[in-house]
Amino acid sequence: MTQPQTPNRWSVVIGAILIQFCLGSLYAWGIFAAHLKKLPAPAAWTNAQTQYVFSLELAVFVIVMVYAGKLLTRVHPRVIALASGVLVGIGYVLAGLSGGKDLGLVMLCVGVIAGAGTGLGYVVPIAVCIRWFPDKKGLITGLAVAGFGLGAICWGKMAGTWGDLLKTYDINGVFLLYGIVFAVVVCLGALFMKFPAEGWLPEGYTPPVAAPGAVSAAGAADFSISEMLGTAQFYLIFVAFTISSAAGLACIGLILIYAVQELSTTFSAAGPDTAKLAKGAAEMAMLVVFPVCNSLGRIGWGTASDKIGRKLSIFLNLASQGAVILVFPMIVANPLLLAVAAGVIGFNFGGNFALFPTMTADTFGTKRVGQNYPVVFLAYGVGGVAGPLLAGYMGDLKQFPLAFTAGGIALVVAAALIFLVKPATKPEAVA
Repeated sequence: MTQPQTPNRWSVVIGAILIQFCLGSLYAWGIFAAHLKKLPAPAAWTNAQTQYVFSLELAVFVIVMVYAGKLLTRVHPRVIALASGVLVGIGYVLAGLSGGKDLGLVMLCVGVIAGAGTGLGYVVPIAVCIRWFPDKKGLITGLAVAGFGLGAICWGKMAGTWGDLLKTYDINGVFLLYGIVFAVVVCLGALFMKFPAEGWLPEGYTPPVAAPGAVSAAGAADFSISEMLGTAQFYLIFVAFTISSAAGLACIGLILIYAVQELSTTFSAAGPDTAKLAKGAAEMAMLVVFPVCNSLGRIGWGTASDKIGRKLSIFLNLASQGAVILVFPMIVANPLLLAVAAGVIGFNFGGNFALFPTMTADTFGTKRVGQNYPVVFLAYGVGGVAGPLLAGYMGDLKQFPLAFTAGGIALVVAAALIFLVKPATKPEAVA
């Protein structure tokens, strides 16, 4: 049934961006970690302690996201998003009230409470936007998750070089301020979170016709989680996403260290300024070019996938990512080529977060993407553990070229796996 387009369709996107922009603070933890490591002894945190908080928050985020997907079947998305804003806000406010420097309390407040809030809220905008935009799933999902990427940049920069908030208010004051802002903005975005009426379609849009039980680009059949887990398609997508996440995160974790080492040779003629120039070039690539392209890649790949299809887009994304990472050791010592490579890697890596949700919707149905995608997203959790651990191990051994070669080959394998994904058929539809 086709009904006139409603302004609510676009207001949902605004709400989604507001929510994701605040939840992206998850990846701004690095600026707090750097601050905590510089505290006067004996209060200074170790590198490992700072990663305890981030790893815990990431793990809680991924696990709670699965629970949030199930909640969407019986709880209004607005309620879940409001709960997300309250939890994220409370987590940061409590961390600030605690002084912001006690490891155990910060792990509880930021790692567990704020992490749970992020997990509750992340899937809501994706599920809601995909239902409102069956004709532009890639573009709209890309816009929503681009907010997450931009949040990671902006919240960290505001606490650091842009706003100097950590210098002005110390970490407890920043936690308090961020907690209040996150609660207000996420709850504001939550007000726009609602599904369209059953059977609603955008004006002029006719979904493709699919064979009985098969899934078209519109999601003609909707799989439950158990039905999805019974398909080969799920495991191909899951393994490809895991490899992409692990290889990408492993290489990303090594680029800055590796680039500084190799660029030192390039700038050796500068004498005493060698180290400063090498660090500056590497930081420009990874702390400016990479995050900006990471956000743009979510929109770019999402839009491209609406034009050329999800499977081909993911294949091209993973294959090109693998190629760039394979040649990276050959270009890392050139500042210009380093910046280009960092941009391509960031663009492709960000694209994952627009492509895999829409691939899930296309393969297993739009209506239940809120339940199914969190299960697929567990692949990112697996990769998020394996990738950094691999990066740390290879970094300690100074085996940088080997790490990039392994990552590049793994991404090519992932591209091959995604190319094997065929339309899914529900068990009862099998003859």
